[in-house]
Amino acid sequence: MTSKFKVEHRARLASRAPLLSVGYAALGMLMGAQEAPAQSAQRDTDGSSLPPVTVTAPDDRRRANSAPVKRADSARKRRAQTARRPEPAPAPKVFAVSQDARTGTVGIYANSTSVATKTNTPLVNIPQSLSVITKDFIRDQSFQGLTDVTRYVPGVAVHQGEGNRDELVIRGVDSSANFFVNGFRDDVQYFRDLYNAQSVEVLKGPSALTFGRGAGGGLLNRTLKEADGTRVYDASAQTGSFGDRRFTLDAGQAVNENVAVRLNAFYEGTDTFRDFGQIERYGINPTITLKPDDNTKIRLSYEYFHDERTSDRGNPSQAVNATAPSSTRFNPATPFAPNGDLTTFFGSPTYNVASANVQTTMAIVEHDFENGLTVRNGTIYADYKKFYQNVYPANGSLGGAVNPADTSLNLGAYQHWTNRDNAFNQTDFVYKTNTGPALHTIAFGTEFGQQSGVDIRNTGFFPTAAGGISNTIIANPFAPTYFGPVTFIHQYPGAFSPGVSAADSNSKYRLFVDSAYARDTIEITRWLQLIGGARFDRFDMSALDMNTNIQRARIDDEVSPQAAVILKPVETVSLYTAYSVSYLPASGDQFSTLSPGTLILQPQEFENTEVGAKWNINPKLLFSAAVYNLNRTNQPIADGNNPGFFFASGSTLTRGFEASLVGYATNDWQSSLAYAYTDARITSATSTTVVPGNRVQLVPYNQFAWWNKYQINPMWGAALGIIYFGDSFASSDDTVRLPGFVRFDTAVYLKINENWRAQFNVENIFNTGYWASADGNNNISPGQTRTFRVSARATF
Repeated sequence: MTSKFKVEHRARLASRAPLLSVGYAALGMLMGAQEAPAQSAQRDTDGSSLPPVTVTAPDDRRRANSAPVKRADSARKRRAQTARRPEPAPAPKVFAVSQDARTGTVGIYANSTSVATKTNTPLVNIPQSLSVITKDFIRDQSFQGLTDVTRYVPGVAVHQGEGNRDELVIRGVDSSANFFVNGFRDDVQYFRDLYNAQSVEVLKGPSALTFGRGAGGGLLNRTLKEADGTRVYDASAQTGSFGDRRFTLDAGQAVNENVAVRLNAFYEGTDTFRDFGQIERYGINPTITLKPDDNTKIRLSYEYFHDERTSDRGNPSQAVNATAPSSTRFNPATPFAPNGDLTTFFGSPTYNVASANVQTTMAIVEHDFENGLTVRNGTIYADYKKFYQNVYPANGSLGGAVNPADTSLNLGAYQHWTNRDNAFNQTDFVYKTNTGPALHTIAFGTEFGQQSGVDIRNTGFFPTAAGGISNTIIANPFAPTYFGPVTFIHQYPGAFSPGVSAADSNSKYRLFVDSAYARDTIEITRWLQLIGGARFDRFDMSALDMNTNIQRARIDDEVSPQAAVILKPVETVSLYTAYSVSYLPASGDQFSTLSPGTLILQPQEFENTEVGAKWNINPKLLFSAAVYNLNRTNQPIADGNNPGFFFASGSTLTRGFEASLVGYATNDWQSSLAYAYTDARITSATSTTVVPGNRVQLVPYNQFAWWNKYQINPMWGAALGIIYFGDSFASSDDTVRLPGFVRFDTAVYLKINENWRAQFNVENIFNTGYWASADGNNNISPGQTRTFRVSARATF
């Protein structure tokens, strides 16, 4: 080749090099589209996205002999093959972290909760005794009611609640109002169902910093199932003793990456183990979650719930003499059951009823500013329509007790409306930052609320042989069910009889709540945390006494502090000491009326000191223990010389120890073990019979509960539970003693395949007769007799 030819040849190559480079680059990009993961893993350190391309001179002979048409056909074939080549589908975007994953919930174990601190916190880092009952624990035991759940929670006793509501005694403090749902107050007196519960959290001790007024002994919160994007299609059917029939539906999924929906619904109709007892309840709860962006979540929820049942105030006691159920607290009476029959109904099948219709709407907005600051704003509006009516052991010289000769007892009657509207708005900020080596989790926020309603009560009157009426009637204790007529009359001075002094309630009321709080959790080092905070509450209450047309109002301003120190020798162990205070306005749990006597009283105060330890023995097994001292002061004491007035000098002291072990002992063995020792005493008299040294009503010295579930093989599982409840008293005058009891429960589980499961539950295996609760000395509820439940569950 001549020099001239070489120069021309090199010039042609140089002129075509850019085109060749572009062609190779395009080919590389096409190949890279198919091999992006591998290419990204093999990029050079300089950040170039394509490997270097080497350009060499094409072979002249090959180029001369190549046919342009064939090259074009070949290129078209390659393009067609590339077009037909399937591309891998992109991985679906996860809508949100599920509720189970967020709280580390597996079976009966939960690792964290946001209920106590307003931010999701591991249980081991919460300086307060608390119990979390998961949805699996609820389902495994076939629980439907809150009182059933709390039998396995240490330090909690069940109050009868006049046979028409949930009511608990926590650490010796009785309350019908310390119930919450998703952190919002749910304080009307009714029976709640668990068909839509993700979990139930029971906090012990004063919790005003997070929840506001009351909650002196503790509180119970229901966390509802939400539309978290998890695909769930679950339906169940249940039948069993006393004609039980129950159906549930839980269906939900993500519609797209921005919207998720969920629907929970149920129906149950059943008789009860008591004569003439019936229950019908149903509910529907649709929810929707919106995610406008990755940092914002909007949750909307509506629930309609109906519960109607035969109200049952239980059995009377057996009087030991002709003038009182018991002469002294050292010689207490016992409950009465005719011929030992616990099914006998001391009421009226016609008139005894408790009905609740509840509509609740919630909207919660959460946003993460991605700079350590998150905010949550929640609003709830709830409309409660509640009515209950009872014929029950009451009145007469023995207050409803059976006379010593076992020949008679007295019955009384009443009806009561407690309708209410609740509206609350909460704003909670959580800011995580540091000052030097110390890490801060600062929570602060506000709550504004309004509650309004009516409280109307009428007294029942029975016909007399002389053609008149009386507020009591004598019944045979061996045939006490009443089938006659009752006339309900609203009593107030001068309306029915000139001698009437104790008027029936007739009140319209309104309460405004304005609150603000702040808490700082300071992590000084990995092993030391300090917590301090306070909440300010203003309670502005007014009530119109419609009996007298007198309007009364009162404002209480209270500051509730909380402080704690947590030592963590290792990450899985915490040792803590905590101090907290809560207040309850003198109008009481339901704050439905203001009288001249309560108008001048200062709020009750609950002061709690607690020392405890928590240990995650393994990632799914938590041990907790605590000792505490809870002092309750400013309890109203009736002024015997001025009816309707009180002295605020009553007090009680509760000292106790609680311990629990919950979670997976092995991969196949789930266990919930709990024990509580509670010494709750009257320390200052609140009446002539409730005197220092008396034990607080319904609180035993010792409680023990142990539930075990063992997965025998992939198909079969079995469970056994035991509940021990020591002796207690029906009221704080200690004149009627409730014997302690032991109850055994069991269950068998069958996994038929991935879509079908079944379970068989037996409550009270040995049909033990026991007294479960009370509302005073002559309204004592027997415990459930042996009860079978069979259920089948389909998952699609």
